[in-house]
Amino acid sequence: MKKINITELALRDGHQCHIATRLRTEDMLPICSKLDALDFWSIEAWGGATFDACVRYLKEDPWERLQKLRKALPNSRIQMLLRGQNLLGYRHYSDDVVDLFVKKSVDNGVDVFRVFDAMNDIRNIETSINAVKKYKKHAEGTISYTTSPVHNNEYFVDMAKKLESMGSDTLAIKDMAGLLTPQSTKELVSQLVKNINIPIHVHSHATAGLASLNLVAAVEAGATIIDTCNSSFSEGASHPTTESIIAALQSMGYEINIDIAAIESISEHLREVRKKYWQFESEFTGVDPRVLSNQVPGGMISNLSNQLKDQNALEKMNDVLKEIPLVRQDLGFPPLVTPTSQIVGTQAALNVITGSRYKTVTNEVKNYFLGQYGAAPGKVNEEIKSKAIGDKKAITCRPADKLKPEINNLRVKADEIIKNDEDLLTYAMFPDLATSFLKERNSGTLVPEELLVKSEVGDASNRYAPSEFNITLHGETYHINITGSGKSGDIERPFHVSVDGISEEVLVETLDQVLVEGGDNKEIGGDEDGKPAKTAKHARPTHDGCITTAMPGTIIDIKVKVGDTVSAGDSVIVIEAMKMENEIQASKSGIVIAIHVSNGDSVSPNETLIEIKPQ
Repeated sequence: MKKINITELALRDGHQCHIATRLRTEDMLPICSKLDALDFWSIEAWGGATFDACVRYLKEDPWERLQKLRKALPNSRIQMLLRGQNLLGYRHYSDDVVDLFVKKSVDNGVDVFRVFDAMNDIRNIETSINAVKKYKKHAEGTISYTTSPVHNNEYFVDMAKKLESMGSDTLAIKDMAGLLTPQSTKELVSQLVKNINIPIHVHSHATAGLASLNLVAAVEAGATIIDTCNSSFSEGASHPTTESIIAALQSMGYEINIDIAAIESISEHLREVRKKYWQFESEFTGVDPRVLSNQVPGGMISNLSNQLKDQNALEKMNDVLKEIPLVRQDLGFPPLVTPTSQIVGTQAALNVITGSRYKTVTNEVKNYFLGQYGAAPGKVNEEIKSKAIGDKKAITCRPADKLKPEINNLRVKADEIIKNDEDLLTYAMFPDLATSFLKERNSGTLVPEELLVKSEVGDASNRYAPSEFNITLHGETYHINITGSGKSGDIERPFHVSVDGISEEVLVETLDQVLVEGGDNKEIGGDEDGKPAKTAKHARPTHDGCITTAMPGTIIDIKVKVGDTVSAGDSVIVIEAMKMENEIQASKSGIVIAIHVSNGDSVSPNETLIEIKPQ
């Protein structure tokens, strides 16, 4: 009997797909000893979006999570997902940062590194694989599987040969969106078996409903390692169910030395734990064959729905899903996997939310066109490229070749808040987030995001107006259904209201905002004597020199000061929205006469951020 090895994904990809990567370490540890006792080839438990989520939402030190998991899984290979030169951030890092990151990951417990590049640019993978081999761990070179006019089996086989020649111990097919079919799986795996000598490891999301069939087809074609997820977090945007796949393959005569009965207590624990995270569940994480056209990967869909919810735009999800393939085509058909999935998804969301395609272009899209993520697989839309970067020239070399060593400079910048190399690397990944996180950690004031108690939320809702009702006006009765609203505290809150089945957006203006001092002359709201006026925080626009944002977000950089002269189109402020940076440009040429925000402020559309006196 041929032995088939299994990687269990519940501690990383499973919860990333279904509850937006929110599973806390305290809920993982109780079942680790049971996982450790089973014969899994590896347990994926780190990397991917978990690092970001730990720092951003859970207020957990991601390195401490890894240390605890290593101690709790002494007999298991811990596997991580590493984005090549991107590591676990959203930009490329210098080679010395990549080397140190791999070293500290090894020191803290990682055994298997699945290394991929979002562009399938082999140049962006080599340094990471070399580092993994240098520190004597298992390197798994990875193909990011996708479909497009430029992606075919010949393309993937050529890439696999290069990954093998680099020293990869295994080759992974990362079908992050669930685009494989049984036939395409059989053809691709068969071609790889003929052309490379290292074991093939197949990872296929279940979004399109085909992944279980794909894994069987992969095994029959010669793959020897497959990814599955415990039933508590499986299927839909996640992966085929571990218990079911074991049963299927064992019945076909394959050797898998894992007792299904021993998994039941693990499943029971995780099913119960999952209930705590109900607020992060999404209606968009089930089986959805539309993925075959929009190509949104499983790990992205739950995060995208939560991000749109934060933007008060969840009702626009279907429009965003339709826009994503169009943006992907404009960018030359990159595979949709972090960070390109986030880059494409956020730009698509901006296009939909602002009502104008590429009215706002994220910094990451600009950097993409500049070649800073690597070579685009296909031809980009030159008109959109010109709109994004003007006449700037894109680089053609490996992006990291343009980067000087960063470690020493990072040590100087973060000296007062870091305690060790792990802290330094956290700062390298997310400087702004890490600065707040490390300061709070060092002072013992970290507070994770709140986990709402569903029953209490239900009880509390009785104190508020109903969301669905009939009204009678001038003898006519109308059925009203309120499906969403803006954040409390916004000056103008958009309510999405259905009237007899016809959707309308109603702007409700708040008249009881707290007033603060603002303005120092009559041009910006003061009286005729120049006495400061009372304006709302943050005041809504009152003239065409008021700068606003198209999306709610957080201020991360203010690039001007009062008194500066700016030209229309100049970048004046940078906002982080949906994990991407968005530059806000001056709408008029003139002099900056007021700045109403500071770094770290949360802002919403229709708030005045900066005022310019046009010249």
